[in-house]
Amino acid sequence: MTDDAAARDLRASDADRERVAEILRDALAEGRLDMEEFEERLDATYRARTYGELTPITRDLPGHGTAAVPAVSLTKDPQGGGDWGERIVGGDEGTSTWAVAVMSGFQRKGRWTAPRRFNCFAFWGGGEIDLREAYFADREIVVNAVAIMGGVDVVVPPGVEVVVRGVGIMGGFDHREEGVPGEPGAPRVIVTGLAFWGGVGVQRKLPRSEKQRLREERRREKLERKENRRRELEGSRRDGHGLHDPLGLDLHGRPERQPEERGERGRDGDR
Repeated sequence: MTDDAAARDLRASDADRERVAEILRDALAEGRLDMEEFEERLDATYRARTYGELTPITRDLPGHGTAAVPAVSLTKDPQGGGDWGERIVGGDEGTSTWAVAVMSGFQRKGRWTAPRRFNCFAFWGGGEIDLREAYFADREIVVNAVAIMGGVDVVVPPGVEVVVRGVGIMGGFDHREEGVPGEPGAPRVIVTGLAFWGGVGVQRKLPRSEKQRLREERRREKLERKENRRRELEGSRRDGHGLHDPLGLDLHGRPERQPEERGERGRDGDR
């Protein structure tokens, strides 16, 4: 047996299945898969036990920025800082280094690269800097926000450490997310600047892919509960219980009449 064939027989971990599920969610968002194909492949992903079962699921789907990638790595290479090691790409410049909103708005969101220092200005307008799916030029980045009669929102994912150093004059900076320890290897986001008759907010939200995964888990749990109830009802019928229920309820949720009660009513009717 070759090394490649032996690797395909290795047991896959939950993290391996989640990486494949993430590729499927991206393919659904990009229109490469319809909902029916997505659900079929997702079910196959969570049923897979080995690398050999996982590999074909995304074989025809492109990776991020490459022509094609395998569904999952067949070797266990060490990774520093978990997934954060892949998102800290290095370099000084990012996809965008500044933004301005004058009686208008701006957004930086999705898969973009946040630079070491991002400067933004909002005057009678608003802006959003969403780092939930962003890559980072360094392990520490600075968001310098100036909001004059306007507002700027900074959105970070769980696991990122936040430090707020801004100054508010008849305005303010949101400090609620300070003090939350960061995960090992996660970046540090420093929010600074000036808010004059305006505000700079900091929010911590789950990435969209994680929200979708949680919805899928709730859907699977609901289907499992429904299936278990159906099997229990079928089992009670096979055991000869008919419509009886241990709680004294029939299948419609109504209290069952006891045999004595039915007999008394029958005798009353006879009279």
